[in-house]
Amino acid sequence: MEDLKKRKMDEAIINGSAETLTTQDYLRSLLDPLSKPQLVDLLSRLGSQYPSIAEEIKSLASADPVHRKLFVRGLAWNTTSETLCAEFRMHGEIEEGSVIYDKATGKSRGYGFITYKHMESAQSALGAPSKLIDGRMAVCNLACEGLTGATTTPDLTQRKLYIGGLSPEISSEMLLHFFGRYGEIEEGSVAYNKDTNESRGFGFVTYKTVEAAKKAIDDPHKLLGGRTITVKLADTHKGKTVQMQSPAPMVPVPVPMAAAGYAQPGKAPVGSGTPVGYPYHQTVASYPASSYPNPPVAPAPYPTQSQVSYAPVSAKKELLGLSSTPPVGMGGYPYYYPKQ
Repeated sequence: MEDLKKRKMDEAIINGSAETLTTQDYLRSLLDPLSKPQLVDLLSRLGSQYPSIAEEIKSLASADPVHRKLFVRGLAWNTTSETLCAEFRMHGEIEEGSVIYDKATGKSRGYGFITYKHMESAQSALGAPSKLIDGRMAVCNLACEGLTGATTTPDLTQRKLYIGGLSPEISSEMLLHFFGRYGEIEEGSVAYNKDTNESRGFGFVTYKTVEAAKKAIDDPHKLLGGRTITVKLADTHKGKTVQMQSPAPMVPVPVPMAAAGYAQPGKAPVGSGTPVGYPYHQTVASYPASSYPNPPVAPAPYPTQSQVSYAPVSAKKELLGLSSTPPVGMGGYPYYYPKQ
């Protein structure tokens, strides 16, 4: 009898599980064609009506730390991890938070990370992304976005200003207080030297609207700390870079040309088919591929002829003494010997 009851209970459980699976599959088939906005609206209404569904949604949303981790930049060099966490703890429980330091120098790199325990805490912090920490206006966004967060909008170049000519006594708080009269500031600080922590005499201010940045530029009265300061778009100041004059390129000279001397304009150098010095193309007749014929061979020398002997001619000896023909003097006149 007990075995029969147990068997019936097992069958009921199996049938109930089957019915549950059938119901889930049926609901999935209904939800699958719905768009994301429709699903978000449906779950938000169910979560507001049933607390159990709301807790399930929170646990699923907070399971991935990507939705809870924030990247915080623009930190002062003296900001510590404890100071960073203290500023962000107002939005909810922090699971992890730290400032990133340089391993070689041990100094802050000017940014850090905050990971909340719940996703709604991260969303609350992103509602006010700009925070004044240790005299500098720091900005946060989701770490998964990196530097491509809300601040890198297309109009950033029209909202970010360069402030020059600052007195060494001007701090980031004084700078932000002075420029806060033109509109709400998203980010801004004085530039400090990493080694000495002294002001470098300039800073940057990024407004949330382009109109506020234009007001700050157009206002002619800009006297801060007893000095007249310079205000311009940061992109304009960044564009003024010194252009280094590059040396003239060296033109390689072929070995045959160098050996034969400098090429003259209009004449083709040795080993080149194009004249030098003319911008237009000139064709130069090429030498025939065949080699020149060998020079003609000199004819064989003439054959030697036998020497012809002539008969001796006997010459008549003249008598010793005066010549039979009188000598001729100057002007064709006969020359006479003096009488002996």
